[in-house]
Amino acid sequence: MATNNYIWHPFTQMKTAAPPLHVIKANNCTLHTADGKQYIDAIASWWVNIHGHCNSHIANAIAMQAQTLEHVIFAGFTHTPALELAEKLVQLLPGGFAKIFFSDDGSTSVEVALKMAIQYWHNQGIQKTTIIAFENAYHGDTFGAMSVAERNAFNAAFNPFLFEVKQLPLPNAGNIETIKKQVCTIAETGNVAAFIFEPLVQGAAGMLMYEAQYLDDLIALAQQHQIICIADEVMTGFGRTGKNFAIEYLQHSPDIICLSKGITGGFMPLGVTACTQKIFDAFYADDKMKTFFHGHSYTANPLACAAANTSMQLLDTENCRQQIAAIGEQHTLFAQRIQQHPLVKNIRQQGTILAFDVHTAESTSYFNSIQTTLYNFYLEQGIFLRPLGNTVYIMPPYCININELHTVYTAIEKSLQYIASI
Repeated sequence: MATNNYIWHPFTQMKTAAPPLHVIKANNCTLHTADGKQYIDAIASWWVNIHGHCNSHIANAIAMQAQTLEHVIFAGFTHTPALELAEKLVQLLPGGFAKIFFSDDGSTSVEVALKMAIQYWHNQGIQKTTIIAFENAYHGDTFGAMSVAERNAFNAAFNPFLFEVKQLPLPNAGNIETIKKQVCTIAETGNVAAFIFEPLVQGAAGMLMYEAQYLDDLIALAQQHQIICIADEVMTGFGRTGKNFAIEYLQHSPDIICLSKGITGGFMPLGVTACTQKIFDAFYADDKMKTFFHGHSYTANPLACAAANTSMQLLDTENCRQQIAAIGEQHTLFAQRIQQHPLVKNIRQQGTILAFDVHTAESTSYFNSIQTTLYNFYLEQGIFLRPLGNTVYIMPPYCININELHTVYTAIEKSLQYIASI
């Protein structure tokens, strides 16, 4: 049975939406539904299943951990999976990160980062509350995360409750000097606590991409003005951009980084906020009022940490690195093949992420009506792609093989022929 009267699905208008597909099992890149159909999961189920579905190594690690310690409060206690994961992350992350704070998901990793940045100043008796963010940003659905995101239909109902931020356009060769002047003007108020950004790729905004050199310029400028820099790598982390982390393309390192999604290989929810020693030191005191008062019941859940440890081991294998590189190479070849198509515009790629906009009479938007047509067409082809309005993107599990990738590419080419014919 594919649906019932009790479930309220996310990002779904329940009155008009088609019944959800009932997935009964999955393996590698394939979803199997109750009606006997199969679908290639070409977006890694909201970008989380980086090693594919039901990876046996991660499944076995969770099963073994469940027979040893399933959970314990993380205030006053610790455990081996968390200790191992924290050490792995500090060693893997570039740029001098020193401390790992665990939470539950991407939104909460961002909430933690914002609270860290604001309290960093508060603990020193300095009042800094302004946040700088990019236009079109998406950082999650909790209130702090919504506040530093683009104000749009997704958060319109909550605008009266969101704090004000200073927004910058995405930088490029034509506007970078203007943006730098804008940053200086904002910084001169002396009230700026932090600058938060999705490095290189704004995911939910429609896979908007920009160059590392311009982000580097802004980070350097922000840090000159004592502004804490926060990299939201919830989507871009763990290989998505071709490197382990998007900040590896930068010369200047942020002070805080937010991680989730791919961290457990798609098996368990887990959020991580990593910070430098400088940030941690502002909380390390005899004064209990300088404590970071934040936590979750399932903080550093041992099952999730065990999954993350194994996922990171897989990420570090030569096979996984080769797969990531191969996906990038195939994407490049496919992009070259379709870039002259009259319906294809603004084709772009970063590592394993490929995106383009379908030219329609409507503007490029999450609410472009072509989305439903494309989504259903791809399902008919046995492909699970979830266009962001008229933006089609591919972000597959790293285990996808060449034949499966070409099946996805073929479906996209067919969809362009179909759209041109209607």
